[in-house]
Amino acid sequence: MLNNRQLFLQHNAQTTFFPLLLEMERAEGVFMWDVNGKRYFDLISGIAVSNVGHSNKSVIDAITKQAQSYMHLMVYGEFVQAPQVLFAKKLCELLPQNLQSVYFVSSGAEAIDGALKLAKRFTGRFKTLSCKNAYHGSSQGVLSIMGNETFKNAFRPLIPGNTIIEFGNIDDLKIIDDTFACIVMETVQGEAGIRISDAAYFKALKQSCDQNGVLLVLDEIQCGMGRTGKMFAFEHYNFVPDIVCLSKSLGGGMPLGAFISSPQIMQSLAHNPILGHITTFGGHPVCCAAGLAALEFTLSHNLIDDIKEKENFFRNLLKHPKIQEIRGVGLLMALQFDTFENNKKIIDCCIKNGLISDWFLFCDNAMRLAPPLIITHAEIAEACEIILASIDEVFS
Repeated sequence: MLNNRQLFLQHNAQTTFFPLLLEMERAEGVFMWDVNGKRYFDLISGIAVSNVGHSNKSVIDAITKQAQSYMHLMVYGEFVQAPQVLFAKKLCELLPQNLQSVYFVSSGAEAIDGALKLAKRFTGRFKTLSCKNAYHGSSQGVLSIMGNETFKNAFRPLIPGNTIIEFGNIDDLKIIDDTFACIVMETVQGEAGIRISDAAYFKALKQSCDQNGVLLVLDEIQCGMGRTGKMFAFEHYNFVPDIVCLSKSLGGGMPLGAFISSPQIMQSLAHNPILGHITTFGGHPVCCAAGLAALEFTLSHNLIDDIKEKENFFRNLLKHPKIQEIRGVGLLMALQFDTFENNKKIIDCCIKNGLISDWFLFCDNAMRLAPPLIITHAEIAEACEIILASIDEVFS
């Protein structure tokens, strides 16, 4: 009889020829345990998803309570469903005044797709801008604005009309004019290896967009919901987008995304044509209940208050001659090594030693660190010991 690993390879679609093939049995807090009882630090939170930790009791209780009341009822936007309403209200309380209309979807890629449609519908334009080495998801529409040609070439033709600029380069903003519908940008570039810019750049970006009637769409799918030390990463830079996209940690471990804008902009999807964006499972009531519970847990436990201190603790402990640079903001960091080959060896050694990390799609010589926000200082210290010991083991 085939075991689960063999069945996985036989029946589950493969995205590489070298899957990790780790079979986990349970997860709690910042840890996962495999079927043999081996414990692993989860230092990437399922790629920035499990902000409040695995098996968070508040989230599980919310899921259980909602599932006992009702699950799927109707396509999004037709029935009044309390989990959607209450979660949208809570998000809007934390967002600026021009971001008060929430459209829940099922994933980050769908959130970006929805934002692109919204910008085109509202402005009546079709041209878009995005950034080199940007990652916004893998669906066909979102792939069209991805900033890496290697990942796009096999799937052409893509949606036309997109122009790529360099993130953080003020001179590149001169291309913005009144022929563009929107620019889509990560507030912190994730798969590029955690690249950040500064307030002067974002101020110039927003001014260029406003002067030309171009909507600024921010992708906070990976960096939002407290990970950078602010609830939303744009709060670091004193500007406000026209549309913000959320997902990953938004659902507290459940699949959920959202694009959020002003009522004036969002209402353009309700006419000419009606049902300008439709989703069956977007805003699933169980996912929204889980997301609200995760957000309330984050706020009630003041998780965001300690993020900067925890970042500094990581930085102070991770001192090693083989680490060329530590980039990041909050608990979203990249450890830069010299080559992909060495980075891969270190990551594999970390996994062997009980710590999960990975590299970045467009920066494969850097290791990703994005642990659950609940990680303690003692857990950070233990995790850093494993990383440093793994580096020494690789280069011994």
